[in-house]
Amino acid sequence: MQSTPKRKKRRLKKKYRRALQVILAGLVLFIAIGVIRKCLPDRKLSPPGEEIVIGHHPIRGVRSYSKEFSDLNPVQLEAAQRYGVRPVKDRAEADSLKDVLVRIGDCDVYTVEELSHSIPYLTFQAAGVLETIGRNFRDSLYAKGRVPHRLIVTSVLRTQEDVTRLRRSNVNASENSTHCHATTFDITYARFAHSDAPKPEGLREISQDDLKRVLAEVLRDLHEKGLCYVKYERKQPCFHITARR
Repeated sequence: MQSTPKRKKRRLKKKYRRALQVILAGLVLFIAIGVIRKCLPDRKLSPPGEEIVIGHHPIRGVRSYSKEFSDLNPVQLEAAQRYGVRPVKDRAEADSLKDVLVRIGDCDVYTVEELSHSIPYLTFQAAGVLETIGRNFRDSLYAKGRVPHRLIVTSVLRTQEDVTRLRRSNVNASENSTHCHATTFDITYARFAHSDAPKPEGLREISQDDLKRVLAEVLRDLHEKGLCYVKYERKQPCFHITARR
């Protein structure tokens, strides 16, 4: 009895098999992305380029302001002299240093108070540190489910003229202040400014004391990363901050 010949298995050509594998892989990836999106919580977006993530993280603050932020003037002055400019005589000289100084002003994360004994100039690096503090502060408020606020800057670059006038009313004012090198700025913890940042539904109001605690958390994190020195001031309620780069 004659046996039935075996049929040869048909195989797709190599190039077709690869194309089919790519299509199947793409289909699996598309389905997986759809499943993951359904599992993730909804996120509301801010204007193009920035994402707002609303959370419910607790406000912890720091154990002790004075112990956590105790960088004294000699330590801050060394960094100011290394990374900053030499003391400037007056506003006209500060205006002429456009290659190393930047004029700061109100923005979406901080506002500059009307200055009586300083002018709103910082080195480019110090201005970057200030903006980082402001943005981290705002993002931290979102992460804790709280209404965003802006920081208030109360002192920036002091010219030699500013120091002379300041010493007339305050004999304790230092002639060799870190503020003279455009690396240092003060942020008050007693007041915070209104913010025009988006306020999605579900955000809660926040007290002045809790705003201070959130700011302290932000400063502690940046201090630990070596970005700045920080001194907690009591008489004039502020964080005295010097950029470390």
